Amino acid sequence: MVGWTRAWMLTYRGLGPSSSSFSRLPIASSSSQGGTEPRPVPLSYKLLDGEAASPPLVFLHGLFGSKTNFNSIAKALAQQTGRRVLTVDARNHGESPHSPDMSYEAMSQDLQDLLPQLGLVPCVLIGHSMGGRTAMLLALQRPELVERLIAVDISPVETTSSSNFPNYVTAMRAVDMANEASLSGARKLADERLRSVIQSTSIRQFLLTNLVEVDGRFMWRLNLDALDKHWDKILDFPARQETYSGPTLFLRGGNSQFLLPSHYPEIRRLFPRAQMQTVPNASHWVHSDRPQDFMAAVRGFLA
Repeated sequence: MVGWTRAWMLTYRGLGPSSSSFSRLPIASSSSQGGTEPRPVPLSYKLLDGEAASPPLVFLHGLFGSKTNFNSIAKALAQQTGRRVLTVDARNHGESPHSPDMSYEAMSQDLQDLLPQLGLVPCVLIGHSMGGRTAMLLALQRPELVERLIAVDISPVETTSSSNFPNYVTAMRAVDMANEASLSGARKLADERLRSVIQSTSIRQFLLTNLVEVDGRFMWRLNLDALDKHWDKILDFPARQETYSGPTLFLRGGNSQFLLPSHYPEIRRLFPRAQMQTVPNASHWVHSDRPQDFMAAVRGFLA
């Protein structure tokens, strides 16, 4: 059982309280370190306490998401497993700083910096979509940090199923909210503007969670410029030769086209112990569509 919850914001290499309402969007001053390896940014995170004897669960959200996407699932799994559970905002998402670098190498470096600081290694790394690719890369680069890996509805193979994502960003950038007086009014306007490009109500509502008020102005907390400049990196996976030999689960949505049988050879080349499992009647957002089935799959893989 979870005794208590800590919510922190890692700031300037120190620890300080995090808040869901923010007065500014943090900016990372630099994205490179000597021109070689990416420079980590201080990620916003929420940690649920549990027993230190078992590897903690670390959840990484997908593109356009935030750590709050896993709030209910994190609390439930913390109670059900007794483990510590960490949810993290990726760079350029949620309450984490903005940076011009949106590569998977940079996102992996952020976690290589954060997880040891929090004493959360080795961990069970659970990543959805973009977060799944970050988790894969981290496991390949630093296998000693990852006790086991779960990639949710994503593979290390480029897929055309995400081809609409650049259109989402174009539509979001086109919304002019300068004359709106309230957040509810800004969200209503944005929903109307996005409807012509994004027919799915659930996807529009998901994107609208990123609309916030900062210093009296309404804006997207996502770094849309960084996303728009790096689709070639975000929608593909870095070429790798090393392998991760730890237990690995690829969990796909039964109604999704992001993870296909044609991807299995590359999956097994990089992750020789990979298992494949399908959640029926789930779209790409497996954990949102079928939360109980998703949690059952996670618990089964931990057993």
